[in-house]
Amino acid sequence: MVAVSSWGRLSKRQHEVVALSDRDHVIQQLKSSRSGIAHGMGRSYGDVCLNPDGVLWNTTGLDRFISFDESTGLLACEAGVLLRDIQRLVMPQGWTLPVTPGTQLVTVGGAIANDVHGKNHHVLGSFGDHVQRIKLIRTNGAATECGPDLLPDWFSATVGGLGLTGVITEAEIQLRRVPGPWLATETVPYGNLDEFFRLADDSEADWEHTVSWVDCISGEVGRGIFMRGNPAHVDHRPEPKNRKLTMPLVPPISLVNRLSLRPFNMAYFNLKKRQAGSGIAHYESFFYPLDNLLEWNRMYGPKGFFQYQSVVPREVGREAVRAMLGEIARSGEGSFLAVLKTFGNRQAVGMMSFPQLGVTLALDFPNQGERTLKLFERLDAIVREARGRIYPAKDARMPRDLFESGYPRLKEFIQYRDPGISSAFSRRLMEN
Repeated sequence: MVAVSSWGRLSKRQHEVVALSDRDHVIQQLKSSRSGIAHGMGRSYGDVCLNPDGVLWNTTGLDRFISFDESTGLLACEAGVLLRDIQRLVMPQGWTLPVTPGTQLVTVGGAIANDVHGKNHHVLGSFGDHVQRIKLIRTNGAATECGPDLLPDWFSATVGGLGLTGVITEAEIQLRRVPGPWLATETVPYGNLDEFFRLADDSEADWEHTVSWVDCISGEVGRGIFMRGNPAHVDHRPEPKNRKLTMPLVPPISLVNRLSLRPFNMAYFNLKKRQAGSGIAHYESFFYPLDNLLEWNRMYGPKGFFQYQSVVPREVGREAVRAMLGEIARSGEGSFLAVLKTFGNRQAVGMMSFPQLGVTLALDFPNQGERTLKLFERLDAIVREARGRIYPAKDARMPRDLFESGYPRLKEFIQYRDPGISSAFSRRLMEN
């Protein structure tokens, strides 16, 4: 047994870890195993990737590329391949992943199972929109291939299905052409939520990637920094050197606290305000800024941290976000990793996919026990009234009624569950 935690480091529980390294032998390994859940890099924040006192099928050994057609951009690979390794393979050949989340240190299988999104949802949707084929192994030994045009119901259940329909061993992904590794960017400070929504609306037609940092200590005002970018052709510019730092230890208390939060947010806002304007950015620094600080989750101390990410419908988005920011400011809690962005009007591929037309707010909170959980109850009430939903990949505590109301296709999805697969999340929210 091995002690395993997710990225939020809220707990470290014992698991039996079974390494999957040969896709031709996965069937035998699953059939001879107890109930388990696939586990890649463990970058989910809560408990979707955990199975305390049970089995984790570690997929990081399934890390081989199978084929890549340089003329069409169709890539086939095993499920444990990292998004980072795909980007570094195909970018020099003029291709890129169409959708990528805020870290590239996640596996293809994890990206599919959580149907991750990026900064360009209004243009290209989520990760599942670009998956052409999935090979899925069930715990009874059945091997299934599915895709948008092949067993589409199984495909819809597996994309965003939190690893509960089977173990993904292979995938085919349609990449997209880009002129190179650079983006033309623009940074625009905004003073309130009205300005944010105006920027978001004005940017959708001309900018592929849009996102903003919001200063959660500004309360209902909601000032922040809006960032947008487009792929760009740039000649004769050397790629930045790969300088990464590591958070060397877990401090005795969270470095994100009431004393540090206000001065940090003020300094960050003023720094970015001075840097406002146009520029050129490498894709790694634009998409994955936190990847330059390895083990950054340690900064929250020994109790770990929660991420609270919700999406609410666009028509009530302004009022709901203002109410959430007000509750956060009044609580004295807060985050300097706070993201506010809009999702486009695109039909989700997965039955359980998180993105929907609306506004998403994501914040990290140090675990302060009951005080933090009480704040989340107040945020839940706002999301519930707005008919929104919480992102399972980030969750460790959402109430069942909010999960069920937020995911109206849940009963349909349950029909596709593999009875030999279980996670802490599924037991908490899907089982009696």
